[in-house]
Amino acid sequence: MTPTERLDLATIESLACDALLAKGFSHGQASAIASNVTAAERDGCLSHGLFRIPFYVAASGNADCDPTAEPVLFQPDGAVVHVDAGHGFCPHALDVGLEPLADTARQYGIAALAVRRVYNIAALWPEVERLATEGLTAFAFTASNACVAPAGGTKPVFGTNPMAFGFPRSSGPPLVFDQATSASARGEIQLHKREGKSLPEGWAIDADGQPTTDPEAALAGAQLPFGGYKGSSLSLMVELLAGPLIGELSSRESAAHDVNKTGAPFGGEFLIAIDPQRCAPPGQAVDHDARAERILADVLAQDGTRLPSSRRFAARERSLVDGVDVSVHLLETIRGYCA
Repeated sequence: MTPTERLDLATIESLACDALLAKGFSHGQASAIASNVTAAERDGCLSHGLFRIPFYVAASGNADCDPTAEPVLFQPDGAVVHVDAGHGFCPHALDVGLEPLADTARQYGIAALAVRRVYNIAALWPEVERLATEGLTAFAFTASNACVAPAGGTKPVFGTNPMAFGFPRSSGPPLVFDQATSASARGEIQLHKREGKSLPEGWAIDADGQPTTDPEAALAGAQLPFGGYKGSSLSLMVELLAGPLIGELSSRESAAHDVNKTGAPFGGEFLIAIDPQRCAPPGQAVDHDARAERILADVLAQDGTRLPSSRRFAARERSLVDGVDVSVHLLETIRGYCA
């Protein structure tokens, strides 16, 4: 059993922010990242919580990384908003771009946000949840360092290439999911390695292309897409949306860019926001919420089913009251940054 220490969420956020400030991050960058990793800890997404702070610190050592960058917003005529992150990190860039994206979606009915020149180590669900909480349907896509073999292949071409979706609900928290197009997130394999646990079968292959449940062999080999060709096709879609479409790096180019082998992807994130009120047929009123709730009720009517994000929201309720158990070893590392 890994020794842990229980912390409340305010302490987690303060610790993360202080550690990043001590490592030369600006207040804007540090506070945005700290808020992001605290949300992940709060919701039980440990692979994107404090576990990520050492990745941010390592990435800040890349020659072109600027942990003090101030993102710049560009909004030419039309429904596409642009943010140049200036080689900083994505949480701060999204703080700059999400509200203009939401405003533009309400103006045109649909809008997109292209975030470029950004290091992205964070989960995607916080941004789509934020947009869905404001009544918008939202999508987010980002590529990452190449570590996933295409279906039928043995060499990495794609990143884990996650995608996220958020749909507003008036009866409670929005419906949200955030999933890699690989069989597992990279961080899950790294957590298995840290904990000395074997991987489930079907997650990865070793450097020789043979199936493996050894996390170290998997990290040296390639991860696999979920569902074979289906996951591979979705990974390709994400690759094109977050790369060539917005003039950014592919997963293989991002991996080559990561000369210090920090594991921090560099490139872009692409988001789409849709105003449901603008999607009804002209002259007709549509109760999107009531119609959606009927579908969700049909899902939940069967034993053993649940809605995406329901476990996160349940973990959130517990964490707000009880705090979160954090690895003592990880806390020693992060407190060491402060010292």
